[in-house]
Amino acid sequence: MLPPTREEILILGLTAGVVGSLVGGLLLGVGLGLVVQGAHLGWLLMAPAAPLAGIFGYLLAKRLARRLPETRR
Repeated sequence: MLPPTREEILILGLTAGVVGSLVGGLLLGVGLGLVVQGAHLGWLLMAPAAPLAGIFGYLLAKRLARRLPETRR
């Protein structure tokens, strides 16, 4: 199995950033909209926005790390 190339690592970073921003922004936007309208359920969407966004980056990095040879882990 070949180690990941620079291109794959760059794509991983860009993908993690874009997906994380979209997920975090969506949860934050919908949650804030609900809070402004008086629905306390919005806090349940806003609170985990950042951790959930980070989890996507972690999972993408873990998938790429599986491709690394044993000596580089």
